[in-house]
Amino acid sequence: MTGPPIQKDPNVETYSLGDFELQSGEVLPDAYVAYRTYGNVKNPCIVYPTWFSGTITAGNEWLISTQDHPRKALDPSRYFIICPALFGNGESTSPSNTTGPKGGRNLPKTTFYDNVRAQHELVTKKFGIEKVIVTGWSMGAGQAFQWACQYPDMVTHCIPFCGSARTSIHNWVFLEAVKGAIRLDPDFQDGDYMDKLGSQPVRGLRAMGRVYAGWGFSQTFYRMDGFRKYYGFKNVEEVMVEFWEKWSTSKDANNLLHHLFTWQHGDIGAQPLYAGESLRDKAVDSGGRFGVRGAGGVVGEQDERAFERALKGIKAKTLIMPCRTDLYFPPEDSEIEANYMGEGKATLKVIESFWGHWSGGPGDSKEDAEWIDQQIHEFLQES
Repeated sequence: MTGPPIQKDPNVETYSLGDFELQSGEVLPDAYVAYRTYGNVKNPCIVYPTWFSGTITAGNEWLISTQDHPRKALDPSRYFIICPALFGNGESTSPSNTTGPKGGRNLPKTTFYDNVRAQHELVTKKFGIEKVIVTGWSMGAGQAFQWACQYPDMVTHCIPFCGSARTSIHNWVFLEAVKGAIRLDPDFQDGDYMDKLGSQPVRGLRAMGRVYAGWGFSQTFYRMDGFRKYYGFKNVEEVMVEFWEKWSTSKDANNLLHHLFTWQHGDIGAQPLYAGESLRDKAVDSGGRFGVRGAGGVVGEQDERAFERALKGIKAKTLIMPCRTDLYFPPEDSEIEANYMGEGKATLKVIESFWGHWSGGPGDSKEDAEWIDQQIHEFLQES
């Protein structure tokens, strides 16, 4: 049995990949990428992927210019915008929509490398596009970095915000808590909850939302009573139930775990183009081969050099935008990325906001959304 259905958007289409071989050597059977486009295909192309658990329309549209929220940068009258969905989000191939022996909890795990290779096939074979601009928030930023180093001659501009080119050890630790909250629910049934019980592990999903609550918003956001000012919640418990639990319990548990694997194993150095002989088999919780990342996200000297080579391999004009108070992706990590890329190759602009990670999306912070839009617009205009 499958998980909760994703509300169908008539504007969302799918591109068939067939039996798609992954970086691990495993195969996604009858795989496909869900996507939505905006604007005319003859215009310059912007690839704008989804983020953790986000769907194409509900999660990404806030940065695209519409009648409800005009924008300067991602304007469909000037650009052809493609929003591809990550594997595991419920729209592209996911545990919740795949049946058979490789469906549900048995769906092979995917990396950013796998996702970007699939998106590249969509962009080049479906639309015949040769050059792209890439941007994205959070896991979307990870994909932007991945695009820029995986296809350096194709990406002209790379604009990641509130994300990273490699998942830090501290970030990995946080994500372990998120995974544990889901898996410790007895109703999780080792991922077979739908077949055995016909329902989601709701207690685990609620616990996951509460773990996330301390990270999505910053300490300052809570101290300044941002939940009252911007959402109208009376107290913290209301924030937990009406915001975070409402979000987490709307998701499929196996989909979330699939995304958490992708997030934890984010590392642009972990690909053949840059890792070379250090790209060795590592036993991870899927049993597959996922490059140079060790247990707990720890990296060795060879791994660090591969990461450096990947960043130096980016040819695109790059604008990196971390948020000052982001607990997942602090500016210090972005400074390392910019330094590895080298002077003059990357521009670093910090989002001075107390919203934390949520400053980068999904549009709740209207001032931050306008600031990010303005920075992207100016960056594209200048270059």
